[in-house]
Amino acid sequence: MNEITRKFQLNDAELNDTADSSASGRVGADLSGAPGQPARRRFITAAAGMAAAGVLGAPAIVRAQSSPKMRIGFWPIASGLPFYVALEKGYFKEAGLDVEGLKFASAQQVMEAMLAGRAEGSSNGTASAVLAIGEIAQPGLFKIFCTNPTNAKYVLDEFLVAKDSPVKTLADLKGKRVASGPGIQNVTLAKVMLERGGAGAMNVTELPIGQHVAALAAGQVDAVYTLEPTGTVGRLNGTTRTLEVGVVAKYILGDPMAPWHGGAASLTTAFIQKYPAETKKFIAAYARGVDMVRNRPNEARPFLKGYTAIEGALTAEVPMSDYMFGNQFKPSDVAHFQKFYDLFHEKGIFEKRVMVEPLLYKG
Repeated sequence: MNEITRKFQLNDAELNDTADSSASGRVGADLSGAPGQPARRRFITAAAGMAAAGVLGAPAIVRAQSSPKMRIGFWPIASGLPFYVALEKGYFKEAGLDVEGLKFASAQQVMEAMLAGRAEGSSNGTASAVLAIGEIAQPGLFKIFCTNPTNAKYVLDEFLVAKDSPVKTLADLKGKRVASGPGIQNVTLAKVMLERGGAGAMNVTELPIGQHVAALAAGQVDAVYTLEPTGTVGRLNGTTRTLEVGVVAKYILGDPMAPWHGGAASLTTAFIQKYPAETKKFIAAYARGVDMVRNRPNEARPFLKGYTAIEGALTAEVPMSDYMFGNQFKPSDVAHFQKFYDLFHEKGIFEKRVMVEPLLYKG
């Protein structure tokens, strides 16, 4: 097993644990695909075992008969909120679109489904580095139409410790047990941030994101690199506290307020080319979800229920990401996004440099 495969590998039990912790409905699309497809085979080599767990259906499935089925994969984290809103408020249905949300246990599974032709796109929150690996496996597979840039103000990424932990800084984690969410993006970022934060070179354990709070509370790990709403869940149940937020912007991009485009919504190029009118309608409906999250967050937050691990009144406490459409990118935004991608090339995760600009949908 080569180093890239090892870094990507996530065992079936972990995937099933994650899926079980976030399940809210029916079993969704089959990820088996056609094993002879070259691009799919390359991706599976890079992400061994990622499709073993099933796809879980979203809480809402919007059906219409006048347009092609659009199956959009999502990972159950807070930054996918515009998509959840658009589904639940019926924005896609109003646009005459037949959109189905497919909940996956990891971002890798979302990309696997896109490569296998089992999904037409991804929602916000899907790891941008995983999308890039799909681009390497099958050049021209997709276009990014909206990212969810986060930083110290628009919080998504964070390090957590137990409530009574003596740890005060990342440097204090030297020699301790640290976990991250599953997947190459989470693990790579956690290792680099710990090193740059003064903890030195460390091992990081992959752990389903739904288990982060419990693992800290039980003393199984000393810290986790995680994503919202995990920090909110732990804080409100009194078991964890935030060590630092906006960590990728600070330690990877060099500025706590820099936009980290760590997650992205995308559509496959095949769908865009075959259905240009439906593509524009989809993005316009999706933009209505973004508008609610930006301008009426208190109205939007309850739609986290059923799509993420947070429920009821707790949804009011979750911090919001920012959102940026492809036609809103300035040169500085592209530069920050490119710096993030270049890290993975420098670390040998990407076999070649992936350029951001050509991936952006600006139609």
